[in-house]
Amino acid sequence: MATPSMLSSLKYGDSLRVVGISICTAVVCEAISWILIYRTNSYKSLRSSIDKAAKKLETMKTETSAKIAAKKSKTKKIDRVESSLKESSRDLSLFKFKSGAVVALVLFVVFGLLNSLFEGKVVAKLPFKPFGLVMKMSHRGLQGDDPTDCSMAFLYFLCSISIRTNLQKFLGFAPPRGASAGLFPMPDAKTN
Repeated sequence: MATPSMLSSLKYGDSLRVVGISICTAVVCEAISWILIYRTNSYKSLRSSIDKAAKKLETMKTETSAKIAAKKSKTKKIDRVESSLKESSRDLSLFKFKSGAVVALVLFVVFGLLNSLFEGKVVAKLPFKPFGLVMKMSHRGLQGDDPTDCSMAFLYFLCSISIRTNLQKFLGFAPPRGASAGLFPMPDAKTN
């Protein structure tokens, strides 16, 4: 097992420490989500209704596209299934919202801890010179003018996004196929 002094003597010790903490944080956050959301019966029933509605909508749309002359009743049925799918997706997003607060608190505490540990330290070198906004994020809190220096905040942000998303897919907690993108889905073109 690697000790903290052994990690700090490595060339990439700080980077590995940030990535390791990000992995641990992702696992803890997914465990919290599992306890509060994924193991409950209401989540399972919402997810199955979204899956059923998405499959039904897909088959209805393929049948309609196969037939050139779509009837009004068929389009009304499709609209009904779409609205039920949107409603179920919205309910699922609201259901996930409660664990989101707890996860946000955990991430806030971990980020504060990491910020105090790596304040002003370069934890990685970028293989490219970032542009404007990305450079401000990657060089946040660092002294010096080297644009390839990477702060803890940027590395932790990138790791958190990629690791947590892939962990959700691996554990089967990714949103259902037909679920919309959260509480604020894209507006429907038909209503405009």
